[in-house]
Amino acid sequence: MGAGKTKRMPRAVREQQMLDAAVSVFGRRGYMAASMDEIAELAGVSKPLVYLYLNSKDDLFSACVGREARALTEAVRAGVRPGLPADGQLWSGLRAFFNHTARHPDAWRVLHLHARTHGERFAAEVAAMREEIVAFVTQLIAAAARDAHRDPHLPEGEVAGLAEALVGAAESLADWAGATEGVTAKQAAATLMNFAWAGLGDLMAGRPWSAPEESGAEESGAEGSGADGPGAEGSGPEGSGPDGPGADGSGLESDPDRVADPAPVPDPAPVAQAAG
Repeated sequence: MGAGKTKRMPRAVREQQMLDAAVSVFGRRGYMAASMDEIAELAGVSKPLVYLYLNSKDDLFSACVGREARALTEAVRAGVRPGLPADGQLWSGLRAFFNHTARHPDAWRVLHLHARTHGERFAAEVAAMREEIVAFVTQLIAAAARDAHRDPHLPEGEVAGLAEALVGAAESLADWAGATEGVTAKQAAATLMNFAWAGLGDLMAGRPWSAPEESGAEESGAEGSGADGPGAEGSGPEGSGPDGPGADGSGLESDPDRVADPAPVPDPAPVAQAAG
């Protein structure tokens, strides 16, 4: 029997193979240090074939960013279980996010580190992905508030701000978990859940945090705020008016804690009159 012909690999499969290799190299080395020779060798193809399929290094990197951004957003969407209570939905979404970033560390570094710092084109692609995730989390928070709160109308700006804060915290925590030995995806998700839900849980139950009222002590102590203050009508410069020190004959010594200012000495005639 003659040897069988080697089956030719479909173009789509070969291209994904190249992208897998490129994500690995870009993730570990960054865009500038990544070599097309190394990518081709890891993919098991020639460098000219990589250029034939993906045109240039920029286009190859862009394809990697696009593919990994779609994969992350799809993983988060698929992980959320809509039938659960609000905390269950948040928990399932966080688990999906951290599971994906833990299983694909090179892809996460491409998205969160290298694409953001290499150029405007790639940063814009990552920003679009992030906006999609923030919008999805905003919908989750708003829906949870409607289900849990008698008054379903949380301010739109407040909900959007909460979503931004939650996504930003998840991104930072994914970096921390990836760089910290022994931290699992479940532990990272639980860390953020404990941090976030303490506040979100109260908010859903209609118990938002309120800022303490500002003290009025500063206002009451301001110059000229009271009728008897230094700026009161008719008082004039200290010691010079009818209500000033010395008008009742006691002079400056009537206040033992007061240090006399180097002001002109009052006219002795009114003092003598008052003393008589």
